[in-house]
Formats: sequence, structure tokens, C-alpha cells
Amino acid sequence: MTTRVAIVGVTGTMGRLISELVDQSEGYRLHAGLDSRSPLSDMLGADVVVDVTLPGVSQSVVDFAVDNGIRVLVGTSGWSQARITTLERRIRGREDTGVVIVPNFSIGSVVATAVSAMLARLFDSIEIVETHQAAKVDSPSGTAVRTAELIGLARTELGPVSAPHNDQRARGQQVSSVPVHSLRLDGVLARQDVIFGGAGETVTISHNTLSANAYKRGILLALDATRTAVGVTVGLDQVVDLGLGTPPTPPAAIVAVAAEPNDFDSIPEIDADSEVFE
Repeated sequence: MTTRVAIVGVTGTMGRLISELVDQSEGYRLHAGLDSRSPLSDMLGADVVVDVTLPGVSQSVVDFAVDNGIRVLVGTSGWSQARITTLERRIRGREDTGVVIVPNFSIGSVVATAVSAMLARLFDSIEIVETHQAAKVDSPSGTAVRTAELIGLARTELGPVSAPHNDQRARGQQVSSVPVHSLRLDGVLARQDVIFGGAGETVTISHNTLSANAYKRGILLALDATRTAVGVTVGLDQVVDLGLGTPPTPPAAIVAVAAEPNDFDSIPEIDADSEVFE
């Protein structure tokens, strides 16, 4: 059966990439492509909605879709743990809709995050440095937040990481006790380094995205999972079995936050050129 896909944010970098993949992939058909001037009602009739907009827009897209019984794949960052939890409560028990939230579609990035969560049990000194192109509007990145949360989960019995002098602004933003440092630079697409410090040694887990091709396989895997999704699933690692013993996401982390109420019936203006990969 062919899955009808509506892409919200179709004029952005990720939107164009996903549109091409849908056109090229058997079993999918582009139902609608929505830009900043499109009413959200244009997605009606789709089986799956893909949201690749902006953090300030994503909530209204997801709300409209789930209210109309459409499953959603979210590729937009900015979904905090609180928002995820609220969304999970909202759609709990419903069989006609589901939401898959993917901070990063790159398989390599997901593997790097999983390995970082494994190492978190062995080192107390851990920090994250994430670098993205200058146009990325939010920080820290969704990938960095996801990585820090999984590190925190892995250390549930060990306690928070060692983060001295964290009252100083230059020490980064703490997420699940992990200091996260965000760089926004020209000449970069996406890179993340998770640095572990121990007695007489350091270990760095790095992932560097060189082109948008890195996202293609993960997008198709996430689309396939979204077709039958129920409830809220966070992370490509919850869709693909990496076989690395990644700590499972607890129920509270598998749902999304309801931002403040809004009455959007169309998409606010989106600068397509400002859309940035995770």
C-alpha cells in the first residue's frame, strides 16, 4: 500500500531532501508540500506528516496533525523533555496517531551517541562540544541534548557528572548535568564531540556530517517506523536496534511537550535558508 506523505517545511534544505527521497522510494507518494504560506489544512488526507520547520513552528504542526489522526515524523529540534512528556500524555491510548521525534537522522550520529552513553558509566568527567553552521537558530542542538540525556540516564545510579565551576557562563549549558558547548560557524555542516576525562587519559567520540547524504538512510527508516507509530518515540536509536546495549528511554522521555497554547491555522513565516540540520 502506498503511504501518502505531507512535508511541512518543504522549501528548506531537509524538506527538499525528504521530498526527493519520497519521490524516489517505492511505497511512498508526495501528498502535499507545505511552505510558510500554506494552511495546515493542506496536510489533510496524508497518512504521514513530516515536520522539518523551526522550533517555534513545530508544535503547531504536530498539534494539528494528531488532532486530525495523522501520524507525524518530527525532524525539527527544540522538543524539550517537558514538551515530549506533555505530548505523550495527550495522545496516550490513541491508536489512530503517533509521533516519532528524531533529533538526528544520521546513522553514524546515533551510533556515536549510543557509544557515548555506554562510556558514561566509566568516566565521571564528560563534556559535549557541538558545532553547526552559522544559520542554525537554536542551541544546544537536539542531538547534543539527546546525547546528554542518555548519558544522564546511564549514570542514574552513579549520579551527575563532574562539572567544576559550572556557575561560570563560559562553562556551557548543563543538560542532565553534562556541560554542553555550542559553536556556530561558517564552513561547517554538523559535528559533535563527546569528551571523556579519566585518570591520565581522555577519550573523544566524534561524529562529523560532511553532506546531506548522511541523513538519507535514517530518514527512510524513520518514515517506515512512523507509518505504524503509536504513542511517542524519541530517537532513531528507538527505531533501529544498534545492538550496543543503549539504555532504553524511560516512559517519561518518550513523549513530547506541549508548548504554550496557540491557535495557528497556518504556518508562520519560515526563512527556508535558515533551516539547519541537527
